[in-house]
Amino acid sequence: MSDLDSPAAGAATGTDARAVTAVAKTRVEETAEPELETATALDEEAPAPKKKLGWFFWFCVAWVVIVILAAALADVLPLQDPTYIGISQNSGPSLAHWLGTDDLGRDIFSRLVHGAYVSVVVGFGSIAIGLAIGGTLGMISGFRRGLTDTIINAGSYVLLAFPALVALIAIVSFWGHQLWKITIVIGIFSAPLLFRVIRAATLPVATREFVLAARALGASDRRVLWREVFPNIAPAVVSFGLIGVATVIVLEGSLAFLGISVNPQIPSWGNMLNEGRSNLTTNPWITLWPALAMFLFLLALNLMGDRLRQHFDVTEVKL
Repeated sequence: MSDLDSPAAGAATGTDARAVTAVAKTRVEETAEPELETATALDEEAPAPKKKLGWFFWFCVAWVVIVILAAALADVLPLQDPTYIGISQNSGPSLAHWLGTDDLGRDIFSRLVHGAYVSVVVGFGSIAIGLAIGGTLGMISGFRRGLTDTIINAGSYVLLAFPALVALIAIVSFWGHQLWKITIVIGIFSAPLLFRVIRAATLPVATREFVLAARALGASDRRVLWREVFPNIAPAVVSFGLIGVATVIVLEGSLAFLGISVNPQIPSWGNMLNEGRSNLTTNPWITLWPALAMFLFLLALNLMGDRLRQHFDVTEVKL
């Protein structure tokens, strides 16, 4: 019998085969581990799917659109004259007066629709002015950085430290109670806060690859800001802008409640609240309806802004 045919040789050959198989299996596992780690890393780096806006968001949009259209078309709609003094005073809801009348016999529903105009103009107009001033400076400051950022940033700190509400009351009382004057004053005082938000949103975008590539290709700063930076911070602008509109409407209502907003003869939600506080026990409808209208409108604006913030992943940490 040869050595190769012996039992000892067969056992040695089997042992060597098992050793070779174990080494090959180890190498396969070592090769597969980096691939598994790479796949896991890619899964972790993959962006989370955007949350759907949902039907409730579109319901809020519909309500806001209805209020804006009603305010814009108040003079065209078949409504009673909001300043007409009738004979039925402090009456409850009826077919003739859907939401009742105030202490002068004026139709509350008509005054409610016409009063939405003041809130819509002041809210959206002031934020538009604030974004035009503070938003533009915020984009320039976050994009340029350096000395420009230092100077503009210092100015915003000074304005934020200034007692804006006291100054607003003093300016409105001295300058006048016209709607456009109130809108301009509130818009100017909202600019520093909007500047902070837009600057914070611009800072991370200004260092992205597509912005650096556009600047390397010779694009002007204006073109880079409006073509590359602004589309990427637009979700933050819209989200915080809607919340800002709600805040400004509350501010205007507070001024009207104090009697220093638009002329008391002009129907507005704040003026209606101011007029109804002396009749809460006898006729709560005067205060209830404008308070409810303001509450629903502000709730819709806040929910829209919050849902847009979640949808576009606009978080305070990233800003």
